[in-house]
Amino acid sequence: MRPNLPNSISLFRVAMVPVLMVFLLLDFPLYDLYALGVFVVAAASDWLDGYLARRRKQTSTLGAFLDPLADKLLVTAALVCLVDVDLLSAWVAMVVIARELAVTGLRMVAAARDLVISASGWGKVKTLSQMAAIAALIVEPRWIEPGWRLWGQGVTWYLVVVMLVLTVISGFHYFVRARKTLSARAAESKRRSDGERKAD
Repeated sequence: MRPNLPNSISLFRVAMVPVLMVFLLLDFPLYDLYALGVFVVAAASDWLDGYLARRRKQTSTLGAFLDPLADKLLVTAALVCLVDVDLLSAWVAMVVIARELAVTGLRMVAAARDLVISASGWGKVKTLSQMAAIAALIVEPRWIEPGWRLWGQGVTWYLVVVMLVLTVISGFHYFVRARKTLSARAAESKRRSDGERKAD
């Protein structure tokens, strides 16, 4: 089946992941500017595919799975590379990646029960904070002066803290929503089963 335009844009974002990793990990002139350009284009495509899906009424189960998956691959790849080049602590990347894997697993459990857990407001704000923090970390060596500090901490430190807080909160929110949704589905299935037994 040929993917629609929004899903094609999500696939494009997936294809940009190895390109981003090459620019972040290889040491050549202006590597960080190329990496930032790729990252900004990929991040912008996240907004574009959602906008087109709503405008064209092309929302689908595949899109609901593919769009967040593309985001997670992009963010995970960027974080791993930033750790490798000593621009980010490994434990920070681990917290974010663990949350992303947990939510992906949650979506798979829900999908096995024919349920779709769509992106929430918290999830969208979390994604925005991740994109901002990663972009700042990419350009920090070139554009962010060491003297730019607030209460003794650099600018990117605050962006990373905001990213961590929103990552944890949004993950908790997804699990609360999923628990309610799965419980409601289980209760509905039980009522149907009890109704069938009574009919028999």
